[in-house]
Amino acid sequence: MTTLLTGRGPTAAGGRDGVRVGLDIGGTKIEGVALAPDGTVLAHRRAPSPEGVRAVVDAAAAVVADLTREPPGTGAPTGPGRPPTAVGVGIPGLVDPVAGTVGDAVNLGFGTARVPFGRALSERLGGVPVLVENDVNVSALGARELLAPGGDLALLSLGTGLAAGVVVGGVLLRGARGAAGEIGHLAIDPRGRACPCGQRGCLETVASGAALRRAWPHGDEGRSAEHLFAAAGAGDPAAVAVRDEWAAAVALAVRTLALTCDPERVVLGGGVAAVGAPLREAVAAALRAQATGSAFLRGLAVEDRISLLPPGAPVAAVGAARLGVPAPG
Repeated sequence: MTTLLTGRGPTAAGGRDGVRVGLDIGGTKIEGVALAPDGTVLAHRRAPSPEGVRAVVDAAAAVVADLTREPPGTGAPTGPGRPPTAVGVGIPGLVDPVAGTVGDAVNLGFGTARVPFGRALSERLGGVPVLVENDVNVSALGARELLAPGGDLALLSLGTGLAAGVVVGGVLLRGARGAAGEIGHLAIDPRGRACPCGQRGCLETVASGAALRRAWPHGDEGRSAEHLFAAAGAGDPAAVAVRDEWAAAVALAVRTLALTCDPERVVLGGGVAAVGAPLREAVAAALRAQATGSAFLRGLAVEDRISLLPPGAPVAAVGAARLGVPAPG
């Protein structure tokens, strides 16, 4: 068992003893954790993601059942006859956390119509409460538990798109229309590349994993990033130029987060984050360069706030399990 959350005590499950389950549902896999009331990870499972609403609901329910099944002789606090206190789900697409609906989860084969995913999974689990949230937001919650307990944090997801999850005072910042953190659609160049959102020159068109792949096409976002940073590290001048231009755009995204919500940490996540330390170093160098002529920016020391997610940690699933849990204090 692994303790990722500490100091929560029996009240972590909203005043009820019991196990909470968190699911991170992505286009290729479903990752789940079962958390004890004190935040200990009791179980961790992965399963492939199918396509279609019914298939995904069934697969998610199977992961929940597996997570809460008591292995013989372990004395675990749940068993086949004792469902979890609640299930939290992080899922891509347009999520309404109040209604529990999901739309535009195209990588899961959901289509564009709003799907009552929370209700469907709850019914499949026999009435267990299910909370649904955007995958970037649950990653931000999980990152805060791991890296900045008690502090404010923004997680910048560098994937096909560019978006941030922001946690202030222990609470996800969603905004009046759910657009908080959608900094990828900040239009910085009206003459720039067309963005799928309908604008031109959005930050996403130059600072996302997809933008990196266009500039350095060697597979998907993760493989392109690893190839680029390896080539730049070996001194390839073309790779160095692409890396530095892209890192400068990411630094602008980080700076935007620092100047709008001033978090204690800005965590780099998404597929490109698998590059690890070289990614952090490139973005930090770009931030230092951008602050050269500004005493104001130098005083903010944004480059010192950048973190990377621990490799292999089920961050999004942990964050999903924390949905609906009041912040301590």
